[in-house]
Amino acid sequence: MFSFRRFLISFKTALEGLGFVFRNEPNFRLQILFGIVALFLAYIFKIRTSEWIIVILLIIMVLVMEILNTALEQFTDLLKPRLHHYVKAIKDVMAAAVLTMAFGALLVGLIIFWPYFLNIINELR
Repeated sequence: MFSFRRFLISFKTALEGLGFVFRNEPNFRLQILFGIVALFLAYIFKIRTSEWIIVILLIIMVLVMEILNTALEQFTDLLKPRLHHYVKAIKDVMAAAVLTMAFGALLVGLIIFWPYFLNIINELR
């Protein structure tokens, strides 16, 4: 049975988790800034609906990867005294996952926005 009260508690808990990541992870704040810049450029260039969808999904995916990275880092820190060499490998692999996602998002962003930049450059000539 659906409980609206439980739903609100779950929502509040999720917002607390988001707040934790925002307060404690400088990369998350930087990724939010880049996401805002991408949304601003999308608005200025009046990109197509399909491009909007891609840009928004990529922003969400990068942020979710950083949230997962933070969660796994917090968890592995519990194991640190006993399994230190595994902890480093886990953290390195998660950081690589975030980096791969961010570079992928950057590449797709360049593919989407490059023609719009070229149009502006050509109009200025």
